[in-house]
Amino acid sequence: MSKRGLTQIRTSPSEIVLERAMVTRHYFLRWDLERCAGCQICPTVCPQQAITHVDAVLENGRMLHKQSIEVDPDKCIFCGECVEMCPLNAIEMTVNGEPENPVIKYGAFPRLTQSTEFDKEKFDWSRKDFVIDNCPTGVISYDEKEKTLKVDDEHCIRCRQCEIASSGAFRVQQPWKGSVTLRRELCVEGCLACADICPTRALHIDEQGALVLADYYCIKCGACMQICPVKPQMEEYEITVEAYGVTKKVKHERITNSEELPVFVERWRVAHEVVQSGAWIQALLKLADNKAGMVEIDRKRALKRMDLIRSLKGGHAIETQDKQE
Repeated sequence: MSKRGLTQIRTSPSEIVLERAMVTRHYFLRWDLERCAGCQICPTVCPQQAITHVDAVLENGRMLHKQSIEVDPDKCIFCGECVEMCPLNAIEMTVNGEPENPVIKYGAFPRLTQSTEFDKEKFDWSRKDFVIDNCPTGVISYDEKEKTLKVDDEHCIRCRQCEIASSGAFRVQQPWKGSVTLRRELCVEGCLACADICPTRALHIDEQGALVLADYYCIKCGACMQICPVKPQMEEYEITVEAYGVTKKVKHERITNSEELPVFVERWRVAHEVVQSGAWIQALLKLADNKAGMVEIDRKRALKRMDLIRSLKGGHAIETQDKQE
């Protein structure tokens, strides 16, 4: 029996791969589970509920097995919404062997506005190794020929650690605007699981073994909330959505116990190209709160914050060096 048109799935501890071979189009979708933090964004945004969250396994407050996702090949329609929204660039998609995302190609989703730029004229080159070592995804490298630092933009997660490590020679534009709050007094005693799963150093364990928040590095993925043993309580609510002249009521969920959560991530809005799409409106309603007027962290002040410098690997030595200068 021909398998043309049927979705094939391959899984391993490091990846999930879906393939669907059609007459004229061959779809390939891959989740890199080593990059994935199980943040819940792709299960939330998936219009077919093809992706489900898999809880982490904790032992004595530490992560024994990290959280992840599972994919139902019979439900996936290869729309590409998860690819565009993944904050860790853990999902790749090709059609006929070439990178292609249907929701982008056909205007259902916009491209998110994000960038990482480097000004080598402003850079203190004595910090080269310090900057490279503090990139959590290893996407910054030294180009010997061009005598500059280069960024693998496709895999950069916009954590902004390079901004602080380079004293502003790097400039990062994050797509998501929002906030992260840590209330250590509400944490389960001895639990440090959020620091284990955090893909940046927004949540980390300091030299004294204490849980610390470096808010400027947060990419608003929400993986910390997913792994926290104190779980959000949800309520369903109904809103009216209008797109292309059609009005309908849609049910969504929201958190009702945010003040009781040890760690709480909010997404207020996202920078993106202009698009008119009902699918995009639906995704935003699932992922973001309407708080466009909230105050954001100021970059100029962040570059001078000693707590951000200290939170980097080797940051104490750099702090001492800065004070001596």
